[in-house]
Amino acid sequence: MKNKYFLFMLVLVIGILAACGTAEEGNTTEGNNAADGSETEATTEEAKVLRVGTSADYAPFEYVDTAVSDEIIGFDIDLANIVAERLGYKLEFTNSDFNSLIPGLQADKFDFVIAGMTPTKDRDEVVDFSIPYYETEQYLVSPKESNIASLEDLKGKVVGAQVSSIQEELANTLAAEHGFTVESRNLIPEVIQELKNGRFQGAVIENIVAENYLAQNDDLAAFPIEVEDPDFKAVVFQEGSELKAEFDEVIQALVDEGKIDELKKKWFVVEQ
Repeated sequence: MKNKYFLFMLVLVIGILAACGTAEEGNTTEGNNAADGSETEATTEEAKVLRVGTSADYAPFEYVDTAVSDEIIGFDIDLANIVAERLGYKLEFTNSDFNSLIPGLQADKFDFVIAGMTPTKDRDEVVDFSIPYYETEQYLVSPKESNIASLEDLKGKVVGAQVSSIQEELANTLAAEHGFTVESRNLIPEVIQELKNGRFQGAVIENIVAENYLAQNDDLAAFPIEVEDPDFKAVVFQEGSELKAEFDEVIQALVDEGKIDELKKKWFVVEQ
């Protein structure tokens, strides 16, 4: 009986010790996760998402090819994704009207904006810009049958532009000199449609965007508008954002590596 009792107690003690050991090991693993940032913190870091504002009416920089999918694609989208991949971010894009992007950035709806936007003095007072990633020109687009060949031919006519764009600002400046009226629309496709239905006799549109529409519309023509200073595109951030320095470094690397030129060849009808 004593031997049986001794064996019973021995089994019981071993069982208790084993259970305690398992509990201690479980607590140790949980502590390591919290201390070394292994599973939970690493997952959070890997999944860090930046909210991106864009205006997907500006092919080939950002647009939706509805015949294929609802996905926003284009030069800017590829550029943003390449930069984000190198910096270890994931991106969540939101499509908004162009004139709502800077207010949305100021209201902390976006972490950054990429929408073919050009730095200007007024914009620079309320947001920060990355280094330039593309130099652009401006075109005057018109119906081919109108035979408009110069700004002087626009006297007494209506010229369109996109709301809150540098093209709208340029059109208003030129209107005072050449005697035409300016009307603006929220989206570039709306500006093009007004050209085609005769509401507008001309429109100030960026060269690459204009070339994209000219390639698809044989009834449109264009010529370049001479300006004193070149225009550039840049990524837009909240004032004081730490993202600016990160993006600047990667954008410069992409320029040096020829990656920007590769994106131009992929997306642009006419390489500048």
